[in-house]
Amino acid sequence: MPVTPAVRVLRAAGLAFDDHPYAYVPGGGTAQFARVTGTEEHQVIKTLVMEDESGAPFLMLMHGDCEVASGRLARAIGAKRVGPCDPAVAERHTGYQVGGISPFGTRRPLPVYHEASIATQPRLYLNGGKRGYILSLDPSAALALLQSRPVRAAC
Repeated sequence: MPVTPAVRVLRAAGLAFDDHPYAYVPGGGTAQFARVTGTEEHQVIKTLVMEDESGAPFLMLMHGDCEVASGRLARAIGAKRVGPCDPAVAERHTGYQVGGISPFGTRRPLPVYHEASIATQPRLYLNGGKRGYILSLDPSAALALLQSRPVRAAC
């Protein structure tokens, strides 16, 4: 098992998780992991590095089979506009490579939001901080550790 910053954070918090290494395919995203493992893509959660109109970064956790409605998300968090960060900027904010960004163990703490329905999933599959490495864990424990705030922004 790789020992990434995400794994260190989860171990330090005493959170139980399972690791799922898989063959990473550039551009494969959550669909690739779901296909290889037989997991429902809705349970595979993507970690998106976003920013508001002033350039303030935050993380958005979204179901793998859904997209973010940026206008709806902006209204939900009290911003004028939001959008995805440039990949190089996302890597600077998190310390992770795009395709391997975990919400746990980012370079510096970032606000975290999640699509509200994520909390109702029986298990979450989140990136473990390395391309081709997914962690599965209990949704309530994961969201509590992240201090994530629920929003409704899926389209």
